[in-house]
Amino acid sequence: MRVTEGEIELEVPGEQTEGIEESVFYNPRQELNRDLTIATLRAYREREERAETYLDAMTASGIRGVRAAADGWDVTCCDVTEEAVDLARANLERNDLEAAVKHRNANALMHDEVYDVIDLDPYGTPMPFADAAFSNCRDLLCVTATDTAPMCGAHFNSGVRSYSAVPQNTDYHTEMGIRILISALARSGARFDVGIEPIFTHATSHYVRTYLELEHKPTAADAAIDELGYIYHCEDCLYRETDVGMIADPLETCPHCGGNRLLTAGPVWLGPIQDPEFVAAVRNEIPYTFETAPEARELCDALVAELDEPTHYDQHKLCRTWGLPANAMDEFLADLQAAGFDASRAHYGGTTFKTDASVDEIRAATEANLV
Repeated sequence: MRVTEGEIELEVPGEQTEGIEESVFYNPRQELNRDLTIATLRAYREREERAETYLDAMTASGIRGVRAAADGWDVTCCDVTEEAVDLARANLERNDLEAAVKHRNANALMHDEVYDVIDLDPYGTPMPFADAAFSNCRDLLCVTATDTAPMCGAHFNSGVRSYSAVPQNTDYHTEMGIRILISALARSGARFDVGIEPIFTHATSHYVRTYLELEHKPTAADAAIDELGYIYHCEDCLYRETDVGMIADPLETCPHCGGNRLLTAGPVWLGPIQDPEFVAAVRNEIPYTFETAPEARELCDALVAELDEPTHYDQHKLCRTWGLPANAMDEFLADLQAAGFDASRAHYGGTTFKTDASVDEIRAATEANLV
């Protein structure tokens, strides 16, 4: 069957079922991801003019590579499956575009050849491909992870195996997944004396997507490792605090409620996960001709406004815990700001928010405005 995406006509095999994550060659639910990828590539080319070569390391139908080639990138499409390679070639030809198409194991190719931009979009964890990518990616590494349950701690043992960290399934599980992923990538890069700077990151649907700008020197790798640390979380009162460093020093009792049901997660990435100026530039590169343009622009706006905090709260969960009514989110955030705290929505959902206020301070601000 044929589909059109980003003004590119694409042939995909068999019948595609809307909403099926396991679709091998073309997943319609990932159109937002791909639209944002093209916008990011456009914004990044303005940021780094020398960037020319782009590797679509798991090309499948070739849609990312075809769209990047249509945007003027020097593209290489790679897939280990012969059927996918044939399909990618056919889709390039259908759109009168040129790109190198490699029938190879992506890790072998990445160890052999250097690319300005490498895009990892596997089914599941990207970590088996991370070392090879860091070994020969010059400027920008784009990474998708669809194994959100392991990253967030819902599948604990799998998360430990895949990410060499301890993920915990907390009420801010989405943020946990993002920071477990970036932590693992930072440690992978450091093995090659490569430092990372996350310049655009989002968690949408059932995947996490991050774009890492790379700096190739030991001091940059050291600086990235310095952004790692641990989150300590009380299951009774939802108190949480962070601790920078590679060695955990867990709390024995909660300093807020005195309880001992405490979780330790990490090492996680505690540094920024966005460059707000770059995210704004990405937004400006999203044309209205993209099918997902309204959603993509709204997401970028939310990310620009979002506070840089390593955890988030859910207003409704807090209010249920305290036995308090939940007012409108805008009013709730305004109450926190009026009390002297920073507060913003989180892009994960309508009742999630970030703030520099403690749980006690959030409750005090909420109760004060019920009087």
